[in-house]
Amino acid sequence: MKHTFKLSVAALALTSALSAFADGEAKNVIFFLGDGMGPVTVTASRIYKYGEAGKLTMETLGRTARVKTYSLDAQTTDSAPSMGAYMTGVKSRNEVVSMDATTKAQGAFRPSTDATTGVSSAVNNCTTTNGAAVPTLLEQAIAKNKATGVVSTARLTHATPAITYSHICNRNAEYDIARQAVPGGAGYNAALGTGVDVLMGGDSRYWVPFNTTIAGKGRPDGRNLVQELKDKGYNYVNDLTTFNAAPSAAGTKIIGLFDQALSEGHMSYELDRNPALEPSLAQMTAKSIDILSKNTNGYFLMVEGGRIDHALHGTNAMRALADTIAFDDAIKAALDKVDLTNTLIVVTADHDHTMAFNGYSHLGNNILGKTTDYRTKNLAKAADGKPYTTLVFGNGGAAAQRKDVRDDLTNVDTAFNKNYLQDVGVMLGGVGSETHGGGDVMLFAKGAGSANFKGTIDNTKVYTLLKKAFGF
Repeated sequence: MKHTFKLSVAALALTSALSAFADGEAKNVIFFLGDGMGPVTVTASRIYKYGEAGKLTMETLGRTARVKTYSLDAQTTDSAPSMGAYMTGVKSRNEVVSMDATTKAQGAFRPSTDATTGVSSAVNNCTTTNGAAVPTLLEQAIAKNKATGVVSTARLTHATPAITYSHICNRNAEYDIARQAVPGGAGYNAALGTGVDVLMGGDSRYWVPFNTTIAGKGRPDGRNLVQELKDKGYNYVNDLTTFNAAPSAAGTKIIGLFDQALSEGHMSYELDRNPALEPSLAQMTAKSIDILSKNTNGYFLMVEGGRIDHALHGTNAMRALADTIAFDDAIKAALDKVDLTNTLIVVTADHDHTMAFNGYSHLGNNILGKTTDYRTKNLAKAADGKPYTTLVFGNGGAAAQRKDVRDDLTNVDTAFNKNYLQDVGVMLGGVGSETHGGGDVMLFAKGAGSANFKGTIDNTKVYTLLKKAFGF
C-alpha cells in the first residue's frame, strides 16, 4: 500500500504538471487553413504529387482530429461562419463575419451604386438590433502584445482572412471590411491597436480609390487605404521585387496586395502564377515568420490557401490539387523555420466540397486521368460505354461538364490539361458554381499544445484549444 500511495502521488503530480504546462505552452501559433480542402482533396493531392504511398507535409504532423463544420443555420457552412468558429469559438450564421449568434446576414447584400463612380458595393447591415462583435484570436493576441499576421492567396477582404481582423454582418461588404484594418481611419477596428503587422493577399480594388484604369474597380468613397497604411509606417508590396526588398526587422509592418490575377480579384492559381512576379504562399509564409518572430512576446499567424476552394467551385481538379500542394509547401516552409517546443502549428479546412474519388483504377494510375480496370489496366467504361475520370463532382455550375449525352473521353487529355473540368452529377441552374460539401474535415497539429487536438470535435472546440495553448 505504501508503494501504491507513492506511485499515485507521483502520477497526480505529473498530471498536474503536464496540465499546467499545456495552458500557455505555445508562445507562437500558426493556423493554416486550406479553404475547401476536404478529405478527398487531401488524398488526391497526395497521390498527385507523391503517389499512393507518399505523404504530404501536413500528414507528417503528429496529432490529428476530425472536425464538424456545420454553421448555426445550415448543414453546409460557407467560409465565414466556419472560420469564425475557429477564430472566435462562436457558431454564427452563413455569411456572418466574427459576430454573435443573434446576427443575421440575410438582406445585407444590397448593391448601392455610388453616383460619381458608378461602383456598386454591398451595404453592411449591422445595426444596434442586429448582432454584436465577438473577439477574435488575432485581437486577443494583440491584447497580449503579440505580433500578428494574415496571409492568403484570396482577397484580403475575403471571408477567411476578414474573420481574423474585422466584424461585419455580411461578408460581401468588402469595402467596409478593408477600412477596419487601417489604424486611426474612419471605421477602424480599435481592437487591432496599432494594426495587424503583416497583411498579404490578393486584389487592391477594395483598398484604393476608384480609377477607370482598373476597370471601374476601386473605392467609391475615394479613400486610398494603401496610402493611409503607408502613412502609418506600413511597407507596401505588390510584386516579387518589392516583396523581396521589404525589410524583416523587428517592428516591420507590411501591406501586400498582389494583382496579377486582376480578372478574378485573387492571387493567381499556382499553375498560372508567374514566379518572377508573384510570391508563392510558401514565400509569404516564410517572410511573415521572419518578421513576426522578432517580437519577444510571440506571434499569431493565419495562412490561407484560398484558391483551393475556387478551383473546386469551378470543378477544376488539377488547379485544386496544385494549389493544395502549394499550401502544403507553405506548411513545410513554416516547419523549417520554427521551434516546435514553443510554437503550435495547426492545419485544417473550413469545409468540404463535393469532389469524389471513384472507380477501381490500378495502382499508379494518374489521379487526374481516366479510371482503369485494376486487373487489365484498360479504361473502365460507364453504362454508356464511355470512359470516365477518377475524380468527379457531385454538382457543378454553368461551366461544368454535365450533358444529356456525355462526351467520349477516350482521346481527351484529362490528366495534363489544367483547364479540363471534371464531370458533375447534378447540373446547377443559373451561373452558380459547385457547392461546398457538408462533411467533416481533417485537422493536423504539431508542436507546443498539440496533444489536445484529437477525436471528433466541433469547429468551435478548435478555438478553445488554440486559446488554451496560448494561455489566454
